[in-house]
Order: sequence, then structure tokens, then C-alpha cells
Amino acid sequence: MSGPTYPADHRWPATITYGGVTLAPFRRRDVRAWELMRRRNSAWLRTWDATTPPGGQRLAARSMIGQFTYEAKRGEMLPWLVWFDPTGEGKPELTGQLTVSAIRYGAARWASIGYWIDQRWAGRGIIPAAVALATDYCFRTMNLHRVEIDIRPENVASLRVVQKLGFRHEGLRPRFLHIDGEWRDHECFALNAEEVPGGMWERLGPGVPRVD
Repeated sequence: MSGPTYPADHRWPATITYGGVTLAPFRRRDVRAWELMRRRNSAWLRTWDATTPPGGQRLAARSMIGQFTYEAKRGEMLPWLVWFDPTGEGKPELTGQLTVSAIRYGAARWASIGYWIDQRWAGRGIIPAAVALATDYCFRTMNLHRVEIDIRPENVASLRVVQKLGFRHEGLRPRFLHIDGEWRDHECFALNAEEVPGGMWERLGPGVPRVD
């Protein structure tokens, strides 16, 4: 594969499709499918899920999606659902979520990526492909300079994603994010645009998602 192409300018809503993987904005008609997927994976995700610190307020799904869309239109985040076409017949299935958040411009020009996947689709190479697509969109279309991913040290599956894609390890951030009810340590991984002049897709090689 030669790799995906990206628009010259960023406009939300934005959709990226390549190699059977699609990053698409939340739509209201997707809310029920998203909620069902979350419930089905509650035990699988609980250990790694962001939680609300004491005194905070957690939004319901529809309110959360509305807030995501508002911030996306302001250029502050890219809230994507991850879809995968397992047969190559144009019938993608909802498999997870990837969010680019904390987007900063000016002298910083950086963003943070977070992701999760439905357990039944884990190990298929879908999330590494989704992260590659999102990272290149940040670098090529949004002209950001740095992309960061923060992962709990115990999350072996998520660590394999950044290792596969060659994200640089920058060190430990003690009690960095509120996860599973407590402030948790995270390992910080990052890439600068000049470190991947050929784009992220070429790093996947045989890791491109498998189509049945």
C-alpha cells in the first residue's frame, strides 16, 4: 500500500478511510450502537477508563457527544469513532473510539491521542492503523508539530500500539490522569512531525489490519 492521502486544510466534520479502517465523527444515529458497545465492554475497559474526580460532573452520552462536536468545530479536538470493514465489502462495523484532544496552536502546536477498542476486535491491528491515520492527519492537515499518547504502565496492549508505531518514550508522569477512580501514573510517548517525514502508514508494514 502506498498510504492514505489527506486534505490540505482541516474542516470539521472530517472522515478518513484507508486499509479497511475509517475514522468518522460521532453521529446521533450512532449513539445507541456506541452505548451498547460500551456496556458490552464495561469489564474490559473499566481498568483503563477515565473517571470523574470528586466534585466533577460526568456527562450522559448524548450530552458528551454534543460537547465533543462543539469542541471539534472550534478546532480543539477530533472525536472519532473507529469503524472496520472486516470483509472488504463496504459494510464497516463499529469497533472503538479514538479522540485527539487538548489541541494547541501557536508556539506549541501539539495534541494528545487516546483510544479504546471493543474486545472482540482486539489484536487485529485496527487501533495501530487508526492511530497512524490520526497522527498523519494532525501532522499533514492540521500542521501540528507534536502528538502525545499517555498510557498506564500496566496497560500492556496499549503499550504495544505505541511500540509498533515507534512513538518515543519520554518518561513517567506520576498521578497524571484520573482513571478507574484514582489518580494514576502514566508513561508518556510522543512523536514530532520531522521524525516521520514519510508518514506513519509506512511504519505499519505487515501490521495493516487483517480483512477476512
